[in-house]
Amino acid sequence: MNTSGVKLRLLDKADKEIRKLPRTVKGAFFDFQHKFKTNPGATGLKLQQLKGDSRLWSARVSDDYRALLLRLADDDWLIVSVKHRKDVYDRLSAGVNPVTGGIEYVDLEVVEESVFRRLAPPPAVPAAAPAPAGPEELFAAWSDTQLSELGVAEPLLPVVRTLTTEDQLLGLVEYAPQLTGEVLLALFDGKSYDDVLDQVTAPVAAAEPIDPEDFQAAAERPATVVTTSDEALKEALEGGDFSRWKVFLHPTQAKLVERRYSGPARVGGGPGTGKTIVALHRVRHLVGQLRPGHDKPILLTTYNKNLAADLRSRLLELGGEELLARVDVSHVDQVALRIVREAEPGSGKQTIDDSQAVREWRALLDELGEDDWDPEFLHDEWTQVILGQAVPTRADYFRARRAGRGRNISRAERARIWQLAERFTQRLDRLGRQTWDQVAERAARLEIGREQRILAIARQREETGGLDNVHLQDGSGGWLRYRYRHIVVDEAQDLRPAHWKMLRAMAPREADDLFLVGDTHQRIYKNQVTLGSLGINIRGRSSKLTLSYRTTRQILRSALDVLGETAYDDLDGSQETLAGYRSVLSGNQPTGHAHPDWATEREGIAALIQTWDASPDMSIPHEQIAICVPTNQMAAEVAYTLGLHGIRPVEIRADGPHGDGGVHIGTMFRFKGLEYQRMIIAGVADGLVPREAVNRLRATDPVRYRHEVQRARSLLFVAATRARDSVDVFWHGTPSPFLGSALTRQG
Repeated sequence: MNTSGVKLRLLDKADKEIRKLPRTVKGAFFDFQHKFKTNPGATGLKLQQLKGDSRLWSARVSDDYRALLLRLADDDWLIVSVKHRKDVYDRLSAGVNPVTGGIEYVDLEVVEESVFRRLAPPPAVPAAAPAPAGPEELFAAWSDTQLSELGVAEPLLPVVRTLTTEDQLLGLVEYAPQLTGEVLLALFDGKSYDDVLDQVTAPVAAAEPIDPEDFQAAAERPATVVTTSDEALKEALEGGDFSRWKVFLHPTQAKLVERRYSGPARVGGGPGTGKTIVALHRVRHLVGQLRPGHDKPILLTTYNKNLAADLRSRLLELGGEELLARVDVSHVDQVALRIVREAEPGSGKQTIDDSQAVREWRALLDELGEDDWDPEFLHDEWTQVILGQAVPTRADYFRARRAGRGRNISRAERARIWQLAERFTQRLDRLGRQTWDQVAERAARLEIGREQRILAIARQREETGGLDNVHLQDGSGGWLRYRYRHIVVDEAQDLRPAHWKMLRAMAPREADDLFLVGDTHQRIYKNQVTLGSLGINIRGRSSKLTLSYRTTRQILRSALDVLGETAYDDLDGSQETLAGYRSVLSGNQPTGHAHPDWATEREGIAALIQTWDASPDMSIPHEQIAICVPTNQMAAEVAYTLGLHGIRPVEIRADGPHGDGGVHIGTMFRFKGLEYQRMIIAGVADGLVPREAVNRLRATDPVRYRHEVQRARSLLFVAATRARDSVDVFWHGTPSPFLGSALTRQG
């Protein structure tokens, strides 16, 4: 226990150094913090002031390691770094950023060394030749004043002036304060001063005037991420992952979390930008606004069971059982099924997925001798138009909008499709089966009816001066109320139209009712919707995150190439772009591996993993390696090949990995929401990505072809952006047309 009144905090930037420390030093560091808070002046700590910056001090952690501390006030200290004693010198700087008001610590020696080692060797020049002109500075077009106004740390300006290559810039960014890195990379990527000021600097700027000498005030601002929790620190140190105890919120994200919205709101952004983190913190923020109680007035939902389980786990880490007790965490089909079963107790229908439904369509067409219709086309028409728009009658179907469905159909064809849809539903009833689309549509109808009764009661109450009509509510099983006050949706791009109708009816149309996060570039199902047409108006309440915390710049560029020039919607009838999507992380370029056939490709995958295992510098736990492929059969074949080489495979199923300690293998659909240090994407060949059936649509149904190609691109994009450190792409025969030439040349 701290009995001296000394406050000791830890700057987030120090976690990278602490993660790399030997286990014995981590233990010594934990002991150090307790000793320091008990008595900073203890002889064994050897607390002394550094010469380079009067606010910086060093203290002994162990015989060989020192903690560097910033003195915020008399008894208020901030640990900014932990170094070997030979690396503690006087070229250290700590200051308050005049834009964000946050504390920034700069180790000039480390930054300069990182930049210097990336210097290109000078070209050989004959003695008689004139000296070549020096390389152009990357940031010569901007003055020191402009760079400072954008938030670049002042001590780094001289180093910035020496940068002439992207590699040197990445060397600086690796050790620079975060805002400095974001600003410089945005300028390097071609953004104007005004764009960077608006998109990068303004969202994190402090609202109040900044006193550059008030370090205590700076430590309290969102731009300074610190911890003072002993237990969290101990758990992190012992677990070997120092950063996992805290879900960091960038100031831009924090503003979205805490804002009051007058209606439904949406947050978009590319992979790794923290959309799910924003959703989780939004839930915690909303719970914080609730009155005390034991009910669950907040729904946190997503499109499948695996992701819902992950959300529950992360919410528990964020706020414990107390937070989880006020939130219903359920995947959206589970919510719909619960509503239907509540209304229809005793129903024993088996619920089947889309692939099973398409097989039933094919069986029906075979029985009827129908060969004019494609079963997949009919299934999509039934789910997206008839069920998706809750079309009740044949006459309504004649009037239904089919935007984005591609093939035009005549009135006579609509009549035949309606007849086939009726036969199909009768067939499912006879077999005791139902599809998830039917469940969603039925749940939407039930919830819309419930909402209408709630509104009718409210109107009646208003007409009678606040008195309730018991008879109006009779038979409802109790006083009718909305199921939830707030609904938060993760991976919003993959929900069905009927899901949205259901969710809209579940919460009162008030402030902070629906909060959606998602990215249509990652849509892996066919559920293209326009929220406005479904009663969810997000106009004026849409925001976008652009900074990736997971994917390196090199992987990001290759992944964006996969998307090509394809246009993506924004869930509300307009186009969505990843303009400004960026990363401050750097790593290796994705690597391509060409093989003559599938068997050789599988052997190549096993050989690559064995190469990693054999190198001390490259070896990582196998559960941090993933292999994704286009089909379940290919996943099984890769798993068999790995087993022959003594590499344990772990299958990724709909509910997550089945087993521990092995290389994760599954189809591209299975990896949504997951992340790994290394991704191997295999079977990326023409005819597989996209599949040959899609290629055949080019001439027969151009609109459907474009939609299917877009979905195939999105799947590959999702797979590539699961990686933190490296991506290796394998193919046999002709590579997929989605792969850029820079990658395929490396094969």
